[in-house]
Amino acid sequence: MKLVGMLDSPYVRRTAISLRLLGLPFTHESVSVFREVERFRAVNPVVKAPSLVCDNGVVLMDSTLIIDYAESLAGRSLMPADTASRQAALRVVGLALAACEKVVQNFYEHSQRPAGKRHQPWLDRVDAQRESAFALLEAELAARPLPRSEAGIGQPELTAAVAWTFTQFMLPGAVDPALHPALARLAAALERLPAFEALPCA
Repeated sequence: MKLVGMLDSPYVRRTAISLRLLGLPFTHESVSVFREVERFRAVNPVVKAPSLVCDNGVVLMDSTLIIDYAESLAGRSLMPADTASRQAALRVVGLALAACEKVVQNFYEHSQRPAGKRHQPWLDRVDAQRESAFALLEAELAARPLPRSEAGIGQPELTAAVAWTFTQFMLPGAVDPALHPALARLAAALERLPAFEALPCA
């Protein structure tokens, strides 16, 4: 399998780390959807990262859908099986992905739109949504124990840590670690593990 996309995307990175934790062999092709559009289009005409080229040539996209497929290949999941635990896990993953989405929207507004064309009320709305997502995520994670090893990492912890690192990388100073100690602690712990170190956000 081949995973296409840049690791500075939280969606590409959560997919890559998930594949590694599931023990699935894959190659990573770092291609930018902005600087290398035609190269990416040759892989996936939709130009969406991440894209996974399966062994049979089928191209899948969207991190959550790729991870779902990967788990079917691995015969195990990074999500809990019982309903109550799964609901709690889905809550964390949803909040982390929402936070990522709002960071991406802020970044695109500043990097892709001319300064005179930016709409400040829209940016204010996006940033407020990001703040709410991180505040709620902090509350959810405060009661969760830190994983002691890679074997103990589930998708909620993985995605939350990736979201935090991505936000600190893309919008430094926008989300205060002092106000989110559980998130900062989780990300610091996971970023030291081999799966995360091998697939850095850069």
